[in-house]
Amino acid sequence: MTTATLQLPTWRRLPVGAERAPEGGVHFRVWAPARRRVEVLLESPDGGTPRAVALDSEPDGYHAGHAPDADVGTRYRYRLDGGDAFPDPASRWQPEGPHGPSAVVDPTAFRWSDAGWRGIAPERHVVYELHLGTFTPAGTWAGAAERLGHLVALGVTTLEVLPVAQFPGRFNWGYDGVGLYAPAHQYGTPDDMRAFVDRAHALGLAVILDVVYNHLGPDGNYLAQYAREYFHPTRRTDWGEALNFDGPGSGPVREFFAANAAYWVDEFHLDGLRLDATHAIVDESPRHVLRDVGTRARAAGRGRRVWIVNENEEQRADLVRAPEDGGLGLDAIWNDDWHHSALVALTGRDEAYFSDHRGTAREFVAAARFGFLYQGQWYRWQRQRRGTPALDVAPWRFVHFLENHDQVANVGFGERPRLQSSPPRWRALTALLLLGPQTPMLFQGQEFGSTRRFVYFADHEPELAKLVHEGRFRELRQFPSLALEESQAHLPVPHHPHAFERCVLDWGEAERHPAQTALHRDLLRLRRGDPVLSTPRLGVGTTPGRYEAATLTEHAFLLRWFGEDGDDRLLLVNLDRAAHLDPIPEPLLAPPRGRRWHLRWSSESPAYGGHGTPPVEASESPRTPEPGHKAHWLMENWRLPAESAVLMAAEPSAEGGA
Repeated sequence: MTTATLQLPTWRRLPVGAERAPEGGVHFRVWAPARRRVEVLLESPDGGTPRAVALDSEPDGYHAGHAPDADVGTRYRYRLDGGDAFPDPASRWQPEGPHGPSAVVDPTAFRWSDAGWRGIAPERHVVYELHLGTFTPAGTWAGAAERLGHLVALGVTTLEVLPVAQFPGRFNWGYDGVGLYAPAHQYGTPDDMRAFVDRAHALGLAVILDVVYNHLGPDGNYLAQYAREYFHPTRRTDWGEALNFDGPGSGPVREFFAANAAYWVDEFHLDGLRLDATHAIVDESPRHVLRDVGTRARAAGRGRRVWIVNENEEQRADLVRAPEDGGLGLDAIWNDDWHHSALVALTGRDEAYFSDHRGTAREFVAAARFGFLYQGQWYRWQRQRRGTPALDVAPWRFVHFLENHDQVANVGFGERPRLQSSPPRWRALTALLLLGPQTPMLFQGQEFGSTRRFVYFADHEPELAKLVHEGRFRELRQFPSLALEESQAHLPVPHHPHAFERCVLDWGEAERHPAQTALHRDLLRLRRGDPVLSTPRLGVGTTPGRYEAATLTEHAFLLRWFGEDGDDRLLLVNLDRAAHLDPIPEPLLAPPRGRRWHLRWSSESPAYGGHGTPPVEASESPRTPEPGHKAHWLMENWRLPAESAVLMAAEPSAEGGA
């Protein structure tokens, strides 16, 4: 091996890992500052004794070297100080799982066909969250690719794939990843993942990946063997040791994670990332590591649009503000407030972290206008203030959802909220989700009314599985109904294969529930094709390009989109019994000059399982008199069907008008 190169070669794609060298062979580099001697053990294809190649120590704690006889497919480990050998922390492929050897991969060998793909504009995403292992019975990239046509026909623009970093066991949510650069071997090869993304791009679909930068899984995590500095000396998270982004020796840690973000975008042509639980990523340095993550990921897009969305329980609006405005420059943020109000409205359950929500019209109006409901007010459940001011944040930066992997699974039995609500109410809130000015997100199978539950599952070795099981059940006791002994006895056990198997989608339901699919398809067609609804909103206001919202009753409200020359749209949502609005001194119900409201769409259409929609607005036409009666004028005001959503369009009136 060569010994002259002690600094990062300019041709390397990543600061760490194994990469083919231009002159042949493989260049290895790893950060292990406390280790005096690091060797790469190259496994023999015939199972013979591995050959050791010593790496050179660099001044900043890295060890690097060139092995001329290694090549793509070579399996290897790093031996530390002559003792045990471990997988590469930046392994691109773990064909035998997190405890096995790493394998050399050539990321340039795959032949892409997406040279013309530029991605989706940030204000036009319609997101579909999926878990690769349960999305299809095959549980592979290839199996998922077979369903992409369904999503295109539905009207989805963006796939959000739950984490695929290498995890232990047969099945896992993905949030126990330990090989952060290695796509999980359970789903296929790295090139299988590339083929999935390439196919999605060919069909006009963007693909973003959920990544976990707040903790690592408890099994197969060997980072501490290389450097204790990967973990903060004093902080912890709900899931274990906190990563060290601002303590002593944190520079290479920050580089490791920022490079990881760029790696997924660069080598897999991903269109962005979803950052898990950013509230647990603590960084008190002058430049937050998430700024580096976003900057590096976007640069890796090389002209493609790269969308960075994040989950933040604290609801920190600065995450999605521009750096020049004091923000971290991410693109979008999940809005749990909207979900919590929707779930209470759907099910009536207001336990635990739903207890500060009522599911009323006032909440939906506030969320439509301003995103987060809690922007610094007192939050009883947490006994502290929650959120930060977000009145200036553009509506499309908030991601809204009725279902996601967390919220379906973390309330106990994994039952879909549609099955806990009345069908008409579910249809009404689906209309609000898919037509509203925020970015909508669906969870796998939601569009065809999947009855498959989605619960927490993780296949660990017995001792760890027992601890995870106990911790999971203990966490669910925050819900009084789930703290009951009879409830705990029926909760799904995370490591039981049935917990995983029962989450796999039944695609036959897509054919058996055509009304559900039609509902979602038609709403997304309106969102995409209606000239007013398809224009991204700039924010609240009554001028073209803006929208407003108002309450009508405790459980009825409206959203109004303002178009050019009075070409407005009006969405009326009623989550209670039929509402007779008379009188109705609400100016947002008044049609534009020279126009009248006409029904454009209704959740009560029989095509969706509804009962039809009688006239909603007042009629000024004389009724045909019955025999023996005089003609009279029907002078009712607005009447909203029970548990419904109706979309009205302002169309020119034959009578003209002031």
